[in-house]
Amino acid sequence: MVRAAAWALGAWLTGAVPAQAQVSPPETTGTVTGTVMLSSTLTARRPRVRLYADLGPGGAPRASGTAPHEMANVVVYLDSTGWRPPGAVPSRRPPAIVQRNETFLPHVLTVLVGSRVEFPNDDPFFHNVFSLSQAKTFDLGRYPQGQSKTVLFDRPGIVQVFCHIHADMSAVVLVRGNPFFATPDSTGQFTLTGIPPGTYRLVGWHERARPVQQTVRVVAGHVARADFNIPVSEPPNRDG
Repeated sequence: MVRAAAWALGAWLTGAVPAQAQVSPPETTGTVTGTVMLSSTLTARRPRVRLYADLGPGGAPRASGTAPHEMANVVVYLDSTGWRPPGAVPSRRPPAIVQRNETFLPHVLTVLVGSRVEFPNDDPFFHNVFSLSQAKTFDLGRYPQGQSKTVLFDRPGIVQVFCHIHADMSAVVLVRGNPFFATPDSTGQFTLTGIPPGTYRLVGWHERARPVQQTVRVVAGHVARADFNIPVSEPPNRDG
């Protein structure tokens, strides 16, 4: 069914329009909206461990207010492996994962295939950003505060990002082949717009849960409802 929808996309979009700015007549596309619920509360603290003790100060506490609500680590996306809407291209302004207070912000970033992501260092000491993921392997080397390096994500998949110097730092770049993805707001509400009519597999994703999938039928000019309950496992508490 997804393949049939992919065939219909050939007549949908033309021209190089940034994915974030695509606007189609509402009578030719549909919308999916819904709510995400997480089955567990995420409260465990992560230990602060170093691989190299000679760079940077000791385990500085995270500044209050920097940790986002847990819904910021959820992504709802249309699973459409093998197709990409014509004209869906990455934004001209690269998104960023900032290194601040020995933390990657945001922890989860979703981008379109072909996107470049900036990794600026806002900390007054060195970081070394790297990944060994199959979808993207890179090592940016050590660089100080005020510098930034860029990575091109040219394959779909999940890219886990770490720092060689601060072993507890981690982030995830979720690279998608189409622009139909969204992060719920703090209440769990999400909306996907501009979807060509068809039947699709919709996925609710969190890094500590199995992807939750359901089938959704999109009708032009209509709003489809899809709600998720994602059972997220608690991280191991290694403090005690």
